[in-house]
Amino acid sequence: MLFENNDITAIFLTLQLASISTFILLIIGLPLAWWLARTHHRAKILIETFIAMPLILPPTVIGFYLLLAFSPDNILSQTWENLFSSSLAFSFSGLVVGSVIYSLPFIVQPMQSAYERIPDLTLKTAASLGASKFDQSLSIILPMTKRATIASAALAFAHTMGEFGIVLMIGGNIPGETQVVSIALFEHVESMAYEEAHNLALLLLAFSFTTLVMINTLSGKTKPRVRHA
Repeated sequence: MLFENNDITAIFLTLQLASISTFILLIIGLPLAWWLARTHHRAKILIETFIAMPLILPPTVIGFYLLLAFSPDNILSQTWENLFSSSLAFSFSGLVVGSVIYSLPFIVQPMQSAYERIPDLTLKTAASLGASKFDQSLSIILPMTKRATIASAALAFAHTMGEFGIVLMIGGNIPGETQVVSIALFEHVESMAYEEAHNLALLLLAFSFTTLVMINTLSGKTKPRVRHA
């Protein structure tokens, strides 16, 4: 058998985590990216900096502060427990929160760039013809940024699939609850089960390669350049 039962569980748990996190990221990230692309508010630079911090901060740093925020004495954790009767620390819900925070720049930054390329004149012309904000979103903004949206979602999904440091800090290694593929891979390496580790590593490698090919295709990098005589 190629994968052990615990590994199969970890694979499905990772897919579930990536799917839920990407869905939430799209709901939060797209409006935020649009606002950043169109606003001139003084707080814009601070918000952009905060969003970009996961790109340079070690995942363990983010995971450490999230673990403190998830502690039973923190108001965030207490509110969550009162609402859902479960804790955030060492739980699947905590992994989702951490993944959304850690992968937010992979949605916001490319979508902000895509939104900034939409000409203001196009939107103003549509508005002058009676198109509402909703109509503009469906008939102009969404078609013009469809490729960027799919690529950003794929990038966020793939990034969540390979998370390790932040997942280990806030989720630990609980089979069936917080043990994702990267953690299962690390556990196999620790126990010198290199064949099982190789199978999981190869799975992540193939997935990452396929995702990058898709993103490059959507971004038009595979189109041949036209040479002028």
